[in-house]
Formats: sequence, structure tokens, C-alpha cells
Amino acid sequence: MHSQPAFRPDALRAAREGAGLTQHQLAHLIGVAGGERVSRWELGTSTPRAAMVGRLARALDVRISDLLAADDRPDLRRLRLEAGYGSREAARRAHVAPATYLRWEAGAFRSMPSERVRRHLAGVLGVSMDVLRDALDESRRRRDSA
Repeated sequence: MHSQPAFRPDALRAAREGAGLTQHQLAHLIGVAGGERVSRWELGTSTPRAAMVGRLARALDVRISDLLAADDRPDLRRLRLEAGYGSREAARRAHVAPATYLRWEAGAFRSMPSERVRRHLAGVLGVSMDVLRDALDESRRRRDSA
């Protein structure tokens, strides 16, 4: 089983307070009703979806990675989250089937996607080809070690 990069409730609270916003004000900025959802995220009782992490980062003027636990060896899922996409959106932008993209994230592939596909995906995720290759390798390594 592949784990989701950990969302940091403490980082969200610190960024929100640093921006001088209440939970309700932040909820309004990102388009969710009331501050209760933001409260649950800050308490760690629920976790925002990838696209919402992107909205939070933009509203708070922080990097997405600032809201996630540090990871010295990011996998493909981490790169997608840092780019602010859900898996379906990343697949759509990369012009691949969602099931294919999810296999890549899960490290369940025999050989690397073609160079053309990797180049396009690197552009979608805003990373270099080397970073993308390392992330694909890490996805596969984590699957093999699970």
C-alpha cells in the first residue's frame, strides 16, 4: 500500500495565523462553507484533497510543499501534490488514461514511460526530467519494499 505524503496540520495553522486570517476567512477564500472544515484540517481529524491543498497554499501565499511533511526522496504522488493536481487532472493534462497514471504513481510499471511522455509529464508537474525519473524510481522502490 502506498501512503499519501503527510499533510501537516500545524503548518496550515501557522500559515493561516501568519496571514492574519481566521478559519472562517480562509474557508471563504478557498470556497468552502464555514470554518469547520479548516478547523478539522488544523486538528488533523480530516485531510484536504490535493486540489484543496493547492488552493490553501495559494490563499496563504506558501508553497504546497510547506503544507506537507518533508520528503528527501519524493515519489510521483508527491510531485503531483506539489503541483496541486488530483490524479485525474494530472492524467488529463499528461494525456494519459487515469488508470495508467495511477499505475505509475503506485510504482506498478515494468518499464519507464517513453521519453516523449516523460518530457510532457515533467512539464505538467513543473519539474526536470531528472526529478521526474527519480520520482518514478522512488514510486517503484516504495512499491517493491511494501
